[in-house]
Amino acid sequence: MLAATDAQLVEARRFYTERMKMVVEPTGALSFAAARHGGLPLQGKRVGGVVSSSNVDMRTFSRLIAD
Repeated sequence: MLAATDAQLVEARRFYTERMKMVVEPTGALSFAAARHGGLPLQGKRVGGVVSSSNVDMRTFSRLIAD
């Protein structure tokens, strides 16, 4: 099991928004944040994760990714 900090979740959500043009809810970005920062040797491997986006408060989201 991997975990991610709140800051890592915000960074993952910002990545999805800027690079993928997707608005992703916090738990939807969790698998990516944990894989990116979890220290597992994933380079060159195929990795899958679940991404969801229906539970987003746009005011909070905008404030978080603006930093």
